Amino acid sequence: MANKDGRRRFGSIRKLPSGRFQIRYPGPDGRIRTGESTYATERGADKALSLVEAKLITGDWTDPQRSKVKLGEYAEKWIRERTSLRPRTVEIYRGLLRRYIVPHLGNVPLGKIETAVVREWRATLVGKGVGASEVAKSYRFLRAVLMTAADDRIIPRNPCRIKGAGEEKPEERPVLTVAQVFKLADLMPERLRALLLLATFASLRWGEVAALRRMDLDLRAGTVSVRQQHVELDTGELIVGPPKSRAGVRTVAIPSGIIPALEQHLAKFTDPGDHALIFTGARGGIFRRSNFRRAANWADATRKIGFPGLHFHDLRHTGNTLAAGSGASLRDLMERMGHDSVRAAMIYQHSTAQADRKIADAMNSMIEEAGTDK
Repeated sequence: MANKDGRRRFGSIRKLPSGRFQIRYPGPDGRIRTGESTYATERGADKALSLVEAKLITGDWTDPQRSKVKLGEYAEKWIRERTSLRPRTVEIYRGLLRRYIVPHLGNVPLGKIETAVVREWRATLVGKGVGASEVAKSYRFLRAVLMTAADDRIIPRNPCRIKGAGEEKPEERPVLTVAQVFKLADLMPERLRALLLLATFASLRWGEVAALRRMDLDLRAGTVSVRQQHVELDTGELIVGPPKSRAGVRTVAIPSGIIPALEQHLAKFTDPGDHALIFTGARGGIFRRSNFRRAANWADATRKIGFPGLHFHDLRHTGNTLAAGSGASLRDLMERMGHDSVRAAMIYQHSTAQADRKIADAMNSMIEEAGTDK
């Protein structure tokens, strides 16, 4: 729109040799942009310029040039720029991108991705038999990428607006009784028995129990401290790093009923020295998940107790369930399990110590009642 003196207050319009009109205007960063379309009349160009100005004022403007960037290229850049992501998370994101997003949407410009396109993409994955969990993970990843594109004003809004598409409904995992845990432990080779008991009754993840060192276990106090974890990438690379979340750094009380097994293990299978790994392979090397399954003859052992298909992580699920059965509060359970929360774990470290001991004592009573205290 022009002022009374004929000068335009925003942008400019010029007539091209073809006779059509083209608009130019400053973006929010001060750079001059050229309109994507040309117009048959100056009046039409003026209306288009007014619309651009209105969008800039309301914050609805998007950069037409940047919206031409292909989704695959932008998503890869999105991953690279998140330097705080853990290596395993980066691996998962790149896997989702490679398997489920790039083949269908990788070459689509960001500005062309609308809700209908996302809906069709998701339906295609489901139709091809991709698991519900993988579909939900892929959708959440795509939603996060496009949310950044919307924040960067590359697209006007996030097109991932399908209700419930990012929700996972995992199948119910089995929960063992205390007696079944001990039965499974007794089927393990001797050097693995204590590992299985500690992982279960302290609610530890595989990476956490595999990374434990002598200094992490205080049998006089009856506690185990989680300070780090082992992360195995699909490439075979093993990374030693902090636990999964800030709340994952924790000290957990353990039932006295499994301390004899831990004492025997330390004496027979763990090297001296505070930094010696508690659980290792037969030759003293770092335990990997695949090596454990072979050494434990896991498939045969789980079948014998009536739980074929049992995952190692189900032991943590069992421990969590037993802990919840002790009557502990949600806050205390979250501290024990190492789940993230809105508060720093250290704030409650002192106040939860007694509550955590009560959890361990309650679990110990279950062990004694089951008649499996060995």
